[in-house]
Amino acid sequence: MTMQQSPQVDLRHLYVQYPGKRHGSAGWALEDIGLQIRRGEQIAVIGPSGAGKTTLLQTLACASEPARGEYFFHGQAVWQLSGSQRHRLRRQLFLAPQTPPLPPRQRVVTAVLAGRLPQWSFLQACQNLLYPSDPRAAFDALSRFHLQHKLYDRVDHLSGGERQRCGLARLLLSGAELLLVDEPLSALDPTLALQTLQALQQTARERQVSLVCSLHQVDLARRHFDRIIGLRNGKIMFDSQQVSDQMIAGLYQNAGTALAANPDSELNYAAEIPSLSETMLATDRGRCS
Repeated sequence: MTMQQSPQVDLRHLYVQYPGKRHGSAGWALEDIGLQIRRGEQIAVIGPSGAGKTTLLQTLACASEPARGEYFFHGQAVWQLSGSQRHRLRRQLFLAPQTPPLPPRQRVVTAVLAGRLPQWSFLQACQNLLYPSDPRAAFDALSRFHLQHKLYDRVDHLSGGERQRCGLARLLLSGAELLLVDEPLSALDPTLALQTLQALQQTARERQVSLVCSLHQVDLARRHFDRIIGLRNGKIMFDSQQVSDQMIAGLYQNAGTALAANPDSELNYAAEIPSLSETMLATDRGRCS
């Protein structure tokens, strides 16, 4: 008899507040979330704008502490760890935000290699700013997204879609075992979107790591992911391998009306929370200046 694999991630009755809200105030960005992820799973998170998709990824990345509930990573209670222990744990997590925090005057090769920041010493991080440590690795990562010809361009010379793919190339060099990707296809045409999604999924399979990807493209989620989570108003409406047209219709029904009625929605506050990657980059840039 084969023993069932223990979960890599285990969220138990998790509540996340909007910024600025007092403990116990009405309205939650995420409400009573229960979720398990096993290593190697690939999960699409779908739902209307403001549903909590970005917040869920931020929470999984340990970017902010939940107001209630528990988060276990490989059996460790994340928010009961010391600060240094949690910092080491974050090396296993990589959050790729929808708009990657790439310094505009930096070269693409340097920006991509910054995916290795959690693995480097302070001295290595500073040296990489002047002399890219492994341009071949950056080239190979960019080639997965058909962007290798931009290796030595400046970031501010890239289009929006190219910046998005540059941020994803950085993810490939992270060495993390939980890849959290927020709307990676939003600035891409249909052909590039499909190629990019396939590259992410293939990389996750090759490395046997987990991939959690928020998507607005419901058709791609249904075709390419075996497990789909539907979020609405901060709650999990379904978590299923078989998602019907009726389930999709219910998830998005009157979504615009619900969003307009909730001024504290994720659309208003997500930009106020810096991504984990952005925070790390800002910290390292400050140390090296």
